[in-house]
Amino acid sequence: SKNSRGMRKGPLTIGCAGLQNQSIAYSLNAGNKWIKFKGNPVLKTPGLKDFRDPKVIWYAERKKWIMILAAGDRIMFYSSGDLKSWTKESEFGNRIGAHGGVWECPDLISYIIDGKKVWLLIVNMNPGGIQGGSGTQYFTGDFDGHRFNNSDGITRWADYGPDNYAGVTFSNTGDKKIFLGWMSNWQYAAKVPTIAWRSAMTIPRNLSLQKIGSGYYTSMQPVKAMESLIIKSNYYLNPGTKNNYVIRGPSKLEINATDLHSFSIVFSNDAGQKLTAGYDQVKNAFYIDRTEAGRHDFDAAFAKVFYGPRITKTKESKCIMVLDNASLEFFADGGLTTMTGIFFPDQPFSKIQFIGDGKYFSGLRIGEFASIWP
Repeated sequence: SKNSRGMRKGPLTIGCAGLQNQSIAYSLNAGNKWIKFKGNPVLKTPGLKDFRDPKVIWYAERKKWIMILAAGDRIMFYSSGDLKSWTKESEFGNRIGAHGGVWECPDLISYIIDGKKVWLLIVNMNPGGIQGGSGTQYFTGDFDGHRFNNSDGITRWADYGPDNYAGVTFSNTGDKKIFLGWMSNWQYAAKVPTIAWRSAMTIPRNLSLQKIGSGYYTSMQPVKAMESLIIKSNYYLNPGTKNNYVIRGPSKLEINATDLHSFSIVFSNDAGQKLTAGYDQVKNAFYIDRTEAGRHDFDAAFAKVFYGPRITKTKESKCIMVLDNASLEFFADGGLTTMTGIFFPDQPFSKIQFIGDGKYFSGLRIGEFASIWP
């Protein structure tokens, strides 16, 4: 695959035998045909087996291109004035962050928060993720075109579910930062019980950065364009305890709490299988429970309850869940806590049950999506 500047990426294969170099392909007709640059490779590996996944950005302050590369257990920064000759600027990651496996698919983007430019460095890693296997960590700080300096030394996680990996942002979306991830986990990606395909991508997400206390945290929410796919929508003003609702396919749920207390959303089918997601007040954490959500014999660690900490301290909360036939994407507190999980039921979930004290919740909206399948 290639990024928006035509820089060829190395494969996402852990421990491949060959060394990885960086090469250019360019297009003269809006991407319909690509031409390999005759001077390839433009950046040879410094002897590293894992030297891949370039993200190229334009750094206007110094009028040069910056390439962020995954290099084994760290990130390397290179600069260029013409995309063909590259100079190493610095490294990041030595004794910083989680190091349970190989670092992959980095991204570097900036935000203006309270009049200050804050840089976000995304680093995917496998294994060693927060839920085991693959995971996406991130760091915030300053970048001067030469070096990235982490502001607080804290490793944070962009998604607390088990199945959002290798996500980066698009480069042609203006001020919006749109993130797309691979919805699986290398711990079991080659073993999942599928036939026609093996894994999918997350829905596109607006990625933003918020200041909470003295730290900066990512938040993700579904892009607004998804609203155009909703063909049927019902709003329930007071979702009473153990109310049941019926859906006919992939759906979006929005639940609003005036004072967040424990609640559960149970998705189930006529085969007796169920997926549960919600908030645990005692743990002060959101969760996805897929222990009874379908097949899990292919991996001993698949059937688990996954927790993601609540970051904000506000009483109010807005939670969005996007349910597909084999995945749930959970955006809690406006996406400050995001969780993604896949599952393999024998038939799609068609029933929704709300469990909680309705007096703390101001409304539940359920929207059913039209199919995007041609």
